[in-house]
Amino acid sequence: LPSMQTSGSTPCPSFKLREVASMYFTMVAVFLVILVVALQGSAPHGSDFPYKVPLDPQGLLKLSWNVSYPEQVVHFQLLVKDLQFGLLFGMSDRGEFENADLAVLWSDGHNSYFGDAWSDAKGQLHMDSQQDYQLLGTQRAPEGVYLLFRRAFSTCDSKDYLIEDGTVHLIYGILEKPVHSLQAINISAIHRGLQRVQLLKPNITIPELPSDMETIEITAPDVVIPSQVTTYWCYMAELPDDFPKHHIVMYEPVITAGNEALVHHMEVFQCAAEFDSFPYYNGPCDSKMKPDRLNYCRHVLAAWAMGAQAFYYPKEAGVAFGGPGFSRYLRLEIHYHNPLVFKGRHDSSGIRLYYTATLRRYDAGIMELGLVYTPVMAIPPGEEAFILTGYCTDKCTQLALPAAGIHIFASQLHTHLAGRKVVTVLARDGRERQVVNADSHYSPHFQEIRMLKEMVAVFPGDELITTCTYNTEERSQATVGGFGILEEMCVNYVHYYPQTQLELCKSAVDPGYLHRYFNLVNRFNDEEVCTCPQVSVPQQFFSVPWNTFNRDVLKSLYGFAPISMHCNKSSAVRFPGEWEKQPLPTITKRLQEPVPHCPPTPRPQPAAPVPLNLSKLRRD
Repeated sequence: LPSMQTSGSTPCPSFKLREVASMYFTMVAVFLVILVVALQGSAPHGSDFPYKVPLDPQGLLKLSWNVSYPEQVVHFQLLVKDLQFGLLFGMSDRGEFENADLAVLWSDGHNSYFGDAWSDAKGQLHMDSQQDYQLLGTQRAPEGVYLLFRRAFSTCDSKDYLIEDGTVHLIYGILEKPVHSLQAINISAIHRGLQRVQLLKPNITIPELPSDMETIEITAPDVVIPSQVTTYWCYMAELPDDFPKHHIVMYEPVITAGNEALVHHMEVFQCAAEFDSFPYYNGPCDSKMKPDRLNYCRHVLAAWAMGAQAFYYPKEAGVAFGGPGFSRYLRLEIHYHNPLVFKGRHDSSGIRLYYTATLRRYDAGIMELGLVYTPVMAIPPGEEAFILTGYCTDKCTQLALPAAGIHIFASQLHTHLAGRKVVTVLARDGRERQVVNADSHYSPHFQEIRMLKEMVAVFPGDELITTCTYNTEERSQATVGGFGILEEMCVNYVHYYPQTQLELCKSAVDPGYLHRYFNLVNRFNDEEVCTCPQVSVPQQFFSVPWNTFNRDVLKSLYGFAPISMHCNKSSAVRFPGEWEKQPLPTITKRLQEPVPHCPPTPRPQPAAPVPLNLSKLRRD
């Protein structure tokens, strides 16, 4: 067997029954992971680490992991294709190498070490006084070197990253030269990068699939990936004539071998049924040659992002696919991320849809929550964390939802480039009851449909409140709501069943109250903000002098002013009723922030790294 080094887990000083049981099961889990590695002749068994993602575009580092919710632990398996003098792996708020939480393997050419470290605001590395990245083993295999280590979700170490639901920014660095100490590593001078993943995948039982299931692949036809960093590629696909109604019950990615690190995310959109035909197109989505009609292919059927697995619908529901009222035209959109600007790479990636003619009990639907795409919702420039909130009110759900309610099973959060956090909360009778979906480290560059850990039941009279946090510190003028990439959105596309007529439940501030804001700005500022009818809302925002007073008043306006509700059917027509100048929902009790689990007493704090024999692991 290849050589193996292991280190024991840090002992816990508490002897309470719960902590003793936790310690016992943790030791068992560690033993099983080590045993799996030791018994493999060439590599750890892939099924023990079901989640996989390439860390770097060259494929030098490949990460696999599993999640233990009972023990609140993530086990990592890192495959290093060509180990030299060590590497860095870790997490930070948004992928920075400053103020990062790191596991570091380093060598001075003779002695090698593994340790838990952190970087300060200047990027200087320090050994952590509490070693929470715990090395479980190392192994040499034909394909490279495997490192196995574990990390608890929460360590209650102020220098450690809290692993939570939503996006996690993983960072990595490769040491190509020996270093005589941890502090000698210059993170600005090494080959490094970041990868975004959802580490805490939901532990969902895969439903039994129907025996008459068929598949169709919506894939790009031998695309030559452009030699530029970012490309959005659009391809039009067409279903057969008279394709009857089916249910999509599952979908998964189809990635061309060798392009796993280049295909960043993909979506399949259904085109609008009111058009009899759509022109064929296969090219960049931002090309002037792209037909305008493709802009009417916006209804998401499937979405995948790097690191995601197959998506399964609940056994009770499927997405209607084909039949009356369904366009047989589909648009595939692929985001290629090519930071090394490879040339001549061919790709035929896409999404494989699994569908059945045996219809399930319910059609699944998609509902838009959040803010209407309108410039009346704006973010001043220079803001670190500006908050906007969109409402799906009790009045709308009371009118549009069935008496038995709906069940939300998946969610896709969406903003443009300034978005930093997104959360949707369910409220009932003025009290926040449940988080539908939240991402405290949201990135607009990593958007996927995520299955929820548990379904959320929404009944008539409930409220769904979606809040987005934005950062505009690098911008010099206001950012308004809209469709442009430098404009902003705040959306949660929730996937639910049974499908209803309600397709959009969103809000925006009442335009009349915004007009009063501009008049107030005029009265209290020397600079003139033209509020003439012919001047657009964006132009008025762009002319506001953004002093503290004007910022605070705008924040206050969004916090108390009445709203315009959009309680819309799929035809974009509102349900009957009065929807203008509606009062904001009154919330009398909010959910408490979850408190990370901490050991009852301080743990020992050994700051010493684990010594390794790196020469036996490197290729000669």
